[in-house]
Amino acid sequence: MRKCNALIRTNTRQLDRDLARLKASDSQTRQHIVNASKRAQRNPSQTKQANNDTKVFARELVRIRKQTARLNTSRAQLQSVGMQVNEAFSARKIQGSLQKSTGIMKDVNTLVRLPQLSATMHQLSSELVRAGIIEEMVDDATMDPSVFEDEEEEAESEIEKILQEVLQGKLAQAQPVTAPPVSKISEPESPQAEEEFEDQEATLAQMRGRLEALKS
Repeated sequence: MRKCNALIRTNTRQLDRDLARLKASDSQTRQHIVNASKRAQRNPSQTKQANNDTKVFARELVRIRKQTARLNTSRAQLQSVGMQVNEAFSARKIQGSLQKSTGIMKDVNTLVRLPQLSATMHQLSSELVRAGIIEEMVDDATMDPSVFEDEEEEAESEIEKILQEVLQGKLAQAQPVTAPPVSKISEPESPQAEEEFEDQEATLAQMRGRLEALKS
């Protein structure tokens, strides 16, 4: 029982760390959306690029929140496993025998598919089999890819909601202004604008890398 509880605590701490990282990414991404919107307001010539940036970051925020929801669900399942395991051991003290639990097996089988929990959940399942709480080792399976296949379509429908939430309805939607006669040589963007764009691209790449690391 002690080893089972120790493994459950280890997995809970891992999920808490992942959720903390996602929370930080959520806050950071929200700030990038605000910064891009402000950039469009400061410099109308960058409105199109800035609005594109806000949508890119909003899409990333949708992904972050979906992953956060999945990990919160996994954490709740893990807590449920802990409660059921303790109840099973308590019942053994009273009844003198353990009853196998299909509920625990189902939850463990789901949790073992999370990449960040796979190793320790396999250890937990071995302990539960040894204790007689579940009948067999959970299957060695990976997260069902169908969980993510509709993510893009769902994100499209949620991007505007995210933008409205973050910017409180004050989106940088400057209308195109009739431009003066275009010179043959366009004025280059300021070095500061180029640096801001490059910094945002680098930040976005880092966030995507961290998010993918949590998925696989």
